[in-house]
Amino acid sequence: MKTFSMTHVGQRRETNQDYMYTSETSVGRLPDLFLVADGMGGHAAGDYASRFTVEKIVEYVTESEESEPVTVLGEAVRYANEHLLAEANADASKAGMGTTIVAAVVVGDKLYTANVGDSRLYVINQERITQITRDHSLVEEMVRLGEMDKEDAKVHPDKNIITRAIGVLPEVSADFFETVLVPGDTVLLCSDGLTNMVDDTDIKRIVLGQRDIVEKTQRLIDAANENGGKDNITVVLIEPFSDETR
Repeated sequence: MKTFSMTHVGQRRETNQDYMYTSETSVGRLPDLFLVADGMGGHAAGDYASRFTVEKIVEYVTESEESEPVTVLGEAVRYANEHLLAEANADASKAGMGTTIVAAVVVGDKLYTANVGDSRLYVINQERITQITRDHSLVEEMVRLGEMDKEDAKVHPDKNIITRAIGVLPEVSADFFETVLVPGDTVLLCSDGLTNMVDDTDIKRIVLGQRDIVEKTQRLIDAANENGGKDNITVVLIEPFSDETR
């Protein structure tokens, strides 16, 4: 396995409310763990929410005796949600904060993914780019109900309104996905600062067109900034079958 990750404040924001965590080695009983969170909330609350949530998920996974990825991640999300709500209730300056989360665990040729919100995970290869996660957003719900097509959704003024997040309600559930990986696959976790600025076809072209994983990551960040960089941008790339060393 080979991985590389990067986060950038973008061109318009003063602070970076994204937060990421990557470990190619075991965390608790999981063989690896990758997380991207995109915080929301005024002042410092958004960056606090994303960092706190990631730290709580890592804390839970590290201490868990469970080795089944879906079970561990589901419990970790609930644990983080409970603690983030408690933080918000204890400090008026953090009221209303929340965060998305997308998580991945690679076990052999199986990819286990969990998400809450609109941070995404893709699998990219020579044939296609596949969005594994489903956005928890207002426009995505409208697309699912047949009230809007996908092209209109990309430019809809309400496309950033999310319908599910960590730290908003007492109960939250993640969606889970299991994917079989094959040699040549690249896994991408990212915040919407990438996907709102760079469309899927260009993401695929960039990932397949660079020499190595570092250049792929840097070029994705650069492309988002060149297209406006309206939000913070976070990219985590995983090449599960690479035998290169970092």
